[in-house]
Amino acid sequence: MYPTNVDSYLASGCGRCPRGGTPDCSVHRWTHELLVMRQVLLDSGLKEEIKWQNPCYTRNGKNLVMIGAFRDNCVMSFLNGVLMTDPHGLLVKPGENSKVARVVRIREGSDIDALVPKLADLVREAIRVDEAGLVVDRSQDAEPEIPEELADKFVDDPELETAFFALTPGRRRSWIMHISSAKQSATRVSRVEAAAPNIRRGKGHMER
Repeated sequence: MYPTNVDSYLASGCGRCPRGGTPDCSVHRWTHELLVMRQVLLDSGLKEEIKWQNPCYTRNGKNLVMIGAFRDNCVMSFLNGVLMTDPHGLLVKPGENSKVARVVRIREGSDIDALVPKLADLVREAIRVDEAGLVVDRSQDAEPEIPEELADKFVDDPELETAFFALTPGRRRSWIMHISSAKQSATRVSRVEAAAPNIRRGKGHMER
């Protein structure tokens, strides 16, 4: 079951994997860290919501910051982090292909409590970036190359190809990145097969 609010997220996780609602859920490995990050964000005055099954913090309807948990780390994600100055040197790319988002990644042994003032500074800067109306120029971004396994599927299933190119650029990009990130071709093929129903429904990766 997907969370309906942040309290249910903290109790049972994001609901996207079989570990959700069990003691092995990644959220339970990082409960203290998530609670600390949540309080920093609530203290900033941002509005707390659930989006993409994770806690999201918004200002005037704009998504600014998210928090989330993985097996070996948890993160505070700044959705327009590339526009921030990052005076404390905490922000990193969430993935090698990331152009806009930046994250603070908390790993085992990190002192989250000592980081609170720096996290608060980053949240304030994210708000200032939004207040200033700064945006990332995406006009020159080229769409990444379609993986071979997806292109092969299009040959066999032209209707899927039509549905794919009817998606928004962001949704197309999300599928390309998800499929391409698998190292083995067999895994990419399985991801294509799993993606097909949602592509037909007009959904991007992580949307349900």
